[in-house]
Amino acid sequence: MRKTLLATAVALGLGQTSLSAFAEEIERIQVFGDLRQIELNQLPGSATVVDTQLIEDEGGEHLEQLLDTIPNLNWSGATSRPRYFQIRGVGEQEDYQGAPNSSVGFIVDDIDLSGLGMAASLYDLQQVEVLRGPQGTQYGANALAGLIYVKSEDPTQVAESGITTTFGEDSQFTYGGYASGALTDTLSGRVVVHHNQQDGFRDNVYLGKTDTNARDELTVRTKLLWQPSDRMSAKLTFMHADLDNGYDAWTLDNNGFDTISDNPGEDSQRTNGASLNLSFGLSEQVNLGAITSWTNTHATHAYDGDWANDEYWGDRQCYGAPCVYVYNWGKDLKRDALSQEVKLSSSEAGKIFGGTTHWLVGIYASTLDEDNHLRITEAYDASGSYFSELISEYGSDNQALFGQLDTELGAWTFSLGLRFEQRDASYKDSSGEDFNTDENMWGGHLSASYQLTDDHNAYVRVARGYKAGGFNMNLPEFLVDQTEYDTETLYNYEIGLKSQWLDGSLTSALAVFYMDRSDQQVEASVQEPGSGDFVLYTSNAADSSNYGAELELNYQATENLSLRAALGWLETEYGDYVLQLKEDSFRDLSGRELAHAPNYQFAVGATYRHDLGWFANVNYSGKDEFYYSDSNDSTSEAYQVLDAKLGYEAQMWSVYLWGRNLTDEKYGVRGFYFGNEPDQDWVDKQYIRYGDPQQFGITFNYQFL
Repeated sequence: MRKTLLATAVALGLGQTSLSAFAEEIERIQVFGDLRQIELNQLPGSATVVDTQLIEDEGGEHLEQLLDTIPNLNWSGATSRPRYFQIRGVGEQEDYQGAPNSSVGFIVDDIDLSGLGMAASLYDLQQVEVLRGPQGTQYGANALAGLIYVKSEDPTQVAESGITTTFGEDSQFTYGGYASGALTDTLSGRVVVHHNQQDGFRDNVYLGKTDTNARDELTVRTKLLWQPSDRMSAKLTFMHADLDNGYDAWTLDNNGFDTISDNPGEDSQRTNGASLNLSFGLSEQVNLGAITSWTNTHATHAYDGDWANDEYWGDRQCYGAPCVYVYNWGKDLKRDALSQEVKLSSSEAGKIFGGTTHWLVGIYASTLDEDNHLRITEAYDASGSYFSELISEYGSDNQALFGQLDTELGAWTFSLGLRFEQRDASYKDSSGEDFNTDENMWGGHLSASYQLTDDHNAYVRVARGYKAGGFNMNLPEFLVDQTEYDTETLYNYEIGLKSQWLDGSLTSALAVFYMDRSDQQVEASVQEPGSGDFVLYTSNAADSSNYGAELELNYQATENLSLRAALGWLETEYGDYVLQLKEDSFRDLSGRELAHAPNYQFAVGATYRHDLGWFANVNYSGKDEFYYSDSNDSTSEAYQVLDAKLGYEAQMWSVYLWGRNLTDEKYGVRGFYFGNEPDQDWVDKQYIRYGDPQQFGITFNYQFL
């Protein structure tokens, strides 16, 4: 088992490693999502890095099981696995229509899955990084709020392999394996297979089935690493993710786990992706880097929108007769994306301005094509059902220039980054809508770091992010002025301090931020009177502001015991903004908090390893209540979740007993407030989708020599 140490509030090192080694390891943690891939303790910005050891210690099959331990990161549970993320209160919440523009970037091994999410197995990962605040210099329009970067383990020249098996409640059966080693003196490879299958914690009592919300998730990763010399390397990654999940998660009475739908939904995604990362020393002064990324994704998201069955509705009265209510919604997505980045950067010998300044310049180009097929079947009376569909095509081409200067002057380090991006986008659909837009955008950052002592590094950072505008389609007449919406911009002002204490056994990272958003893009929906139909659209708010802090602590208390804590504090507020919901209905959101922006999040944990191999891990996390949507005042409840894991670790094998959500907390991850019951005259009501309940299981790992 890899004995690395953790560098953030959700990541702390092994107790079996000496305390002096702890400080050395902290310094060497590299942030791959950063443009220059610098060390975490030198990064002038707020970031969480969860490394291999904590991922293994806390267990889990999917990224979803890490998210609640990362401060000021939230997610919207409108799908079977997290697809929509919010960082510091900024991000998407549900399905979109029109342009697939993301506020939070999501990258797996240089493969861009922004807006797709889901394909995020935790098996055989090197680390998970969350960079908070705009990443405009590096990632442009898809990283307005920040970035989630997932990096799997690289191939090794030394042969290594292993297997894992998990059995758990909810009929869970998970297995995986990896193999890595040299193919030639300069070429090495790694192959990983991971498959998770379980029922999904729902019982469909109408159909008599326990697997209508099932998870069936296969991930295959292959890497080749070629290093013919110290000056050249090439890494080719291929990923295949096949998530064949059900979607039957909603109930009319909010019991949460016993459904009665007669047409359970689907939330599947099949992604093939590849990336080629090249690095070459052109000379002693200049390095060349290039990243090629390609993805092909087919996805289906479908659900039974009446959340019941014909018999249920037939037993109820609607306007003096037995109710008739059928509503089935489905969307098939096909996305192809290709991008190319090329950059030149200085080596140590290539610094300019008297040897004080690293430089980097680059170009970027991408093309994205996405087809969507929306299908709706509905019936509200005995005259029969009505079927409608919408077939749409979206395309965008992006080109960007970017650069960065990093200057060291004594204890000071200054960084300046800029990015200029041009986007051409088009949309057309079977209803006759046809849009074409082009826009120029820019972002970047300016930061200053000061090394107070060898153990304390302070920084101040200003960053500008942007998110491309777009268009709404098939709007009712009273919303025709919302056909197009503008580019959003965000300025993030941040100060921070990263420190080591007690000879490096205690580390801390504190960041305080203020975010100023202009032309904020707000997701809204309008329900058609007397039906379950919705029109989704995006509107621009005048402005909003977010401010808060993140604090992360890691303490290697003894050689066997490590402790960790993380706290996120967030305050959000709209400026003057009135949202139109119906022809004669408006919501004044001025001064209200943003959706999916809890005021606090916390996580505390401990890991103990006995010299004889006994292992224990406990993690307690929670978050404040938050608004589910901007269209209403429906809120979640504050909640806390307790996880624990006990086991024994030998040289080649390990076995663990684990429990998740030990107190069986019932907590909401997504909520709607609308009318969905015709027998109650479509009166608006809160409906909630709940997170996973209590679960116990056992995991066995074996590593071959």
